[in-house]
Formats: sequence, structure tokens, C-alpha cells
Amino acid sequence: MPAMRIFALSYLALPILLALTVVAPHVAMADDSSIVEKKDPNAATDNLSPKQQLDNLFTALKRQRDPDQASLIADQIRMEWSDSGSATINLLMQWADKAIQEKRNAAAMDFLDQVIALKPDYAEGWNRRATLNYAIGDYRKSMEDINQVLRIEPRHFGALAGMAAILSEAGNDELTLKAWERFLEIYPANRAAQEQANTLSEKIAGSRT
Repeated sequence: MPAMRIFALSYLALPILLALTVVAPHVAMADDSSIVEKKDPNAATDNLSPKQQLDNLFTALKRQRDPDQASLIADQIRMEWSDSGSATINLLMQWADKAIQEKRNAAAMDFLDQVIALKPDYAEGWNRRATLNYAIGDYRKSMEDINQVLRIEPRHFGALAGMAAILSEAGNDELTLKAWERFLEIYPANRAAQEQANTLSEKIAGSRT
């Protein structure tokens, strides 16, 4: 990867990673204050707002140490993210997913552009477009979309994993490690992220000796 492209990707990632480091304690405090007194995070939450449900799920995810149980909670979070609250947006997202499966990338991009134009505060629209841009090799646009996702939802572990993948491709081990460390603050039981962070930590430590 050309040096200028590596620099550009790192330049795009650094501000949002620094911002996430600053806001992380406040996010954690918000999670703790929204806990509903119940042992089962999967129990009915009909009386809670979508935000409260999501906050409770993130609290459970952060506390869960069993990888399999944590994966179930993460799946619930993804389900919450997927619902935009708009039938039109949800339909456009379904069309985009179908187009991606059928390798009709231009059509998928058009659907996702419409989603973002209609509902710019819907993080999953940006996230899906980031994934598509990554798949077609446009890492710069993918990183820009990831930054938008994390501005809307700083706890979006999927976007952080995408950021880590791009930074890894760019060869920036230190920023890649920062992305994985932030991921693990949110989703500590994820084994793949643990392995990535451990490998990078050892690599960076070895390069400094």
C-alpha cells in the first residue's frame, strides 16, 4: 500500500480513536446508571425505551465473561441496531443486503446512499456502506463511513473491528491495537479480538526492544 495512502488512513482514524478514548468513561457511566435490577439481561423489557434496552445490553456485554453468552448478547445488540424505526429505511436496507448478496454493488451503494440521505443519524446505514466500501477496496471511503458510525454510536464494536482491519491493511500496528483495545472495552469476551490485541501487543513490544 502506498505510503501516502497509509498516512491518509491513519490520519482519518486517529481523531475518532482519540475522541473515543476521551468519551469511553462517560459511556461506561451512562451504561451503569441505566441498569435495570434483574439478573437475566434477556428478560422482557417492554417498559424500557429502545435506548434503555440497548444500554442494558451493553452493560451485560461488558460484564459477561463467557464468550458464548457474550455472543448471544452481541447478536441482540445487532438486532437493536438493525431496526431503524422506519419501514422505508428498513426496506431499503433489505434491498441493499439482497443486492450485496447478488454482487450488485452499484445498486447496493445506491440503496445505502438513499438510507443515509433519508436518515443520517441511523448508524447502521453508515456501517453497511462502510462494509461495502471495504469490500470493493475503497478503504478511504470506508474509514470515513466508520468515523460517522462511531460519532453516532461510539460503542459500535462492528465499526471498530472494521477500523482495525483497515489500519492493519495499512500496516499501522499501534492504531490497530488502539482500535482493538477500544473494542475490548465494550466487548471484552470476544476471543478473536483478544487474540488480535495480544498478538499486536507482543509485536509492538518486540519492535521496541
